[in-house]
Amino acid sequence: MASGNLPRRIVKETQRLLSEPAPGISASPAEDNMRYFNVMILGPSQSPYEGGVFKLELFLPEDYPMSAPKVRFLTKIYHPNIDKLGRICLDILKDKWSPALQIRTVLLSIQALLSAPNPDDPLSDNIAKHWKADETEAVETGMDPVICK
Repeated sequence: MASGNLPRRIVKETQRLLSEPAPGISASPAEDNMRYFNVMILGPSQSPYEGGVFKLELFLPEDYPMSAPKVRFLTKIYHPNIDKLGRICLDILKDKWSPALQIRTVLLSIQALLSAPNPDDPLSDNIAKHWKADETEAVETGMDPVICK
């Protein structure tokens, strides 16, 4: 792992992610840019996304940890808090970010969001309306491998 001029904190967090991965989550830095991570999150059991494998990208800005990582889904997903471009509506990625949080915390929070979609704070209004009108049908749509490919 070529750490170059990376801040010690990023090096430490990266080492921990690689040596102690969180269950259902893998994250590894790109060889040519240690601030860019390829992330894989398995759909949590007993969630609409169980059995799914979701690819994400995570980028640590220059001023990390003073500002939140940039994270987005690369795999399409039918979720009220994730738009069709893969952007994620999650408070800790926006106004509730704290330098005390880490990459691991962010990824665990995204995994939790898959278990508990929040249609009251949507990024996708149409999906949120569908979720509120008929949660069972919306969940089935979220499980549809054709829609989530």
